Amino acid sequence: FRRAANKGHAAAQSELGHCYSLGRGVPQDDDEATRLFRRAAEQGYALGQCSLAECHEKGKGVMQDSREAARLFGLAAEQGLAVAQFSLEQCHDEGRGVPRDVGEAARLYRLAADQGDVDAQANLGVLCAQSGNIAGAAHYCRIVAEQGDVASQLNLGLLLLRSAALGVSLPAAPGEATRF
Repeated sequence: FRRAANKGHAAAQSELGHCYSLGRGVPQDDDEATRLFRRAAEQGYALGQCSLAECHEKGKGVMQDSREAARLFGLAAEQGLAVAQFSLEQCHDEGRGVPRDVGEAARLYRLAADQGDVDAQANLGVLCAQSGNIAGAAHYCRIVAEQGDVASQLNLGLLLLRSAALGVSLPAAPGEATRF
């Protein structure tokens, strides 16, 4: 990675940054990791932007700055990076670095969930349940449950079992609640 990074290759800079961040093949060094992530981010590389955002979020190699973290997550999210969409969603959901905005959080969850991000799918299921959208909650719980997530298996089973009491008709095979 080092040769390509020294020649300005953004992906190599980001990957070498991860090596320094984790101490893989080089001594662990948050300052060097952050410097490399910044070089990649300045070239518009989404993974570099996301990694630099995580540094700002945690205060690793830089001062902790939630606003800068949210800004960088936003740049990477605009490029379609699911992990950045999920992280930016959490910023909006919790009001970290940006004003709390549950609607924007849900929009970002959907973007990440549609790309197969399991955490986003699980959180979108919870968000649907909290807003009273039981069918939506069951849909996302089913997706995550079928990937082996134990909490989603339990939640889906409960939703299927209690759907009639909630006044919702969910498509389910007889006895499906017990399968989960």
